[in-house]
Amino acid sequence: MTDVAGRPAFYSLGAGTGGIRDWVTLLHPPYTAWHLSYVAIGAALAPTFALWRLGGTLLAFFLAVGVGAHALDELAGRPLRTGIARPLLWAAAAVGVAVPVAVGLAYGGLRLLPFVVVGAVLVSGYNLELWGLHNGLVFGLGWGAFPVLTGFYAQDFTLGLSAVIAAVAAFFLSLGQRALSAPARALRRQAAAVHGRIELHDGTVVPIDRTTMLTPIETALRFVAAGMTCIAAAMVVGRL
Repeated sequence: MTDVAGRPAFYSLGAGTGGIRDWVTLLHPPYTAWHLSYVAIGAALAPTFALWRLGGTLLAFFLAVGVGAHALDELAGRPLRTGIARPLLWAAAAVGVAVPVAVGLAYGGLRLLPFVVVGAVLVSGYNLELWGLHNGLVFGLGWGAFPVLTGFYAQDFTLGLSAVIAAVAAFFLSLGQRALSAPARALRRQAAAVHGRIELHDGTVVPIDRTTMLTPIETALRFVAAGMTCIAAAMVVGRL
């Protein structure tokens, strides 16, 4: 098992054996919870609210984003260094994408078809780096704005101004997430060594290493993920 700073992600359990710890790591727990919170926020803003509809939408996004997208991502170069067999990753990706598509069409039919198609294209295109979709703009739209709009729309098949405003907020929050997570990933997965120092005006010298650079970035990511999840939970409880 590698040291904490040497793991491929701050949420990595560091196993690499293909067991349950690798599957938990594959889910990117804080990020998955963060993006599922956008679904809940969208649903809580809808004029009519049904908990079972939110539950179904959350399950669909969990499978598509938490399982399917992350399995596809792991197939492309093993960024999380899990030991999960490739056939199992392909199976997880297939189930993660196909089940939400089938359930979405069964529930909403043609009314939900545009969201189903867009969701499938985003998951496949972004994580397999197809069609030029692997970029910050698509991440902000697909992992931020889209869950909010879908969560709202799945409640009663309408969209409102509050959903659009919340989607814009989620878009910018997702861009902020990516701006923080990208250098963290580079430090963990690409940097061979980090050396440097900060010289303060009083003459104090603060050494710089991988840990000192990662700590503020990943602490911010942890706190914002937890905060967004709590905000979403509070909004849902307020509608019950």
